[in-house]
Amino acid sequence: MPSMMPSVARRVFGAALLLAAALPAAARPAAAQDLRIASQVDITSVDPHFANLDANNAMAMHIFSRLVDRDARLRLSPGLAESWSLIDDTTWEFRLRRGARFQDGSPVTAEDVKASIERVAAVPNSPSPLSIYVRPVTAVEIIDPLTVRLRTAELFTPMPLFMSAVSIISRRALEAVARPENRGTPLLATTEQMNAGQGMVGSGPFRLVEWRRGQATVLERFDGYHGPAPAFRRVTIRPIPNNSARSAALLAGDVDLIDYVPIADIATLARNPALRMQESVTTRFIFLVLDRHRDAPPFVVDRNGSPLARNPFNDLRVRQAMSRAINRPALIERTMQGQAVATGQFLPPGFAGYSPDLPVEPFDPDGARRLLTEAGYPEGFGITLHTPANRYPNDVQTTQAIAQMLSRIGINARVEAVAPAVFFPRAQALDYSSFLTGYGIVTGEPASFLAFSILTWDAQRGRGAGNRARYANPAVDALYDEALRTADPVAAEARLRQATEVAVRDLAVLPLYHLTHTWAMRAGIAYPGRTDEYTLAQDVRPAP
Repeated sequence: MPSMMPSVARRVFGAALLLAAALPAAARPAAAQDLRIASQVDITSVDPHFANLDANNAMAMHIFSRLVDRDARLRLSPGLAESWSLIDDTTWEFRLRRGARFQDGSPVTAEDVKASIERVAAVPNSPSPLSIYVRPVTAVEIIDPLTVRLRTAELFTPMPLFMSAVSIISRRALEAVARPENRGTPLLATTEQMNAGQGMVGSGPFRLVEWRRGQATVLERFDGYHGPAPAFRRVTIRPIPNNSARSAALLAGDVDLIDYVPIADIATLARNPALRMQESVTTRFIFLVLDRHRDAPPFVVDRNGSPLARNPFNDLRVRQAMSRAINRPALIERTMQGQAVATGQFLPPGFAGYSPDLPVEPFDPDGARRLLTEAGYPEGFGITLHTPANRYPNDVQTTQAIAQMLSRIGINARVEAVAPAVFFPRAQALDYSSFLTGYGIVTGEPASFLAFSILTWDAQRGRGAGNRARYANPAVDALYDEALRTADPVAAEARLRQATEVAVRDLAVLPLYHLTHTWAMRAGIAYPGRTDEYTLAQDVRPAP
């Protein structure tokens, strides 16, 4: 069993459809060995080290294994490592399981672990780097073929948690396809090569057959997998971003399972006897980001449309006013139709780092108007709220509802919806000044979200890679650092909880809600659902 040494996450747990007419088709079974999944979000790459995006990460979990696994409730469990332990303040030791093999038949060794960890930091041009998970590692030391030690500059308690995000690739496969200019470098195979199927050798439950961008990913069961055997031999995952089309594909019998069931379809699909539903409250955190680093951020104007002389978002009273203007219970009831849970912090109750002292912000428009006046904006001002279009359930509708709420306190909010493929690169390029976004806190604790979205941006240290407001608070940074240097898990979690409290009270971001995720599938199969929202073919089973 893995050592119970420090772990800050020890507790983690459109158009109307002709539904009735499609009922017979929904009942048609797929071939016994085939599983067909429709996903709302397409992957951007099959390279598991390219981007820290949920769709990419979920796909990687089909093909590759990690040293440490996370179950459906985000609890840590042995993966390629059968055990791990902190052998001194700056050294974590992972002992690999015997008999684990890659899909080419070669054994998984410490050499592959070393190559994979070093490659993560070498992948260029990532829109959302995974390097935050390997930055603490100063050296990877191979003790023997089944033992690897990760050295750090100082005590780093969440190492097992961070290693649950790093896919292990066959070093031999990477070297076999490496171009001359990449031989001898940590990168070895490029992302472009891996997207073409070169070097894609993992030890996960499926091997990649083909990836056709925007069309389908085809997987085939790997019978040498060290874990439980998947129930289906061949899996096809099709991206269908249109909500109505995704539901229609299930009803027509074209697919067996869909994720992100459209909110408008849930009640009707649930009444269909040919289907079954699965729902799970998730750690998907939806929030607003406000520019914090420019004196004159774009899209922020006075009531006459002229640029403001100063950035209103840098005034805590303005951020408080915006937060109090948002009626979160109304958003949940009307816009989300109950498919979300209002929140005042990063994680739901029951997860590490959750603070009972951070309630949901009460709806207080009168107080919000007073705060705007105190801040020097008695007439309000104008903003453009950007939002991805159809990346999260009812994201555009939510942003429109928030804009209406802000208008009632004097903030004239115009909404601009942008296709996700354009929205996220532009957000990363800091093109927006206020926008809605989400983050799947798949580690089930606040350290990863803090490191990615809240800590002071520092490219050299790999911090704040997703801090698109360029928010900076030394107190939050210091508490985070203390947590990672604290060996006692209770004390470490307390520091992370304090960091969360400081960031939330400073409104580093404006918390809105956590999503409830619903899957729908034909009645002949069952999927347990996951708190991280991932749809994993290896967990789909014939219905009992």
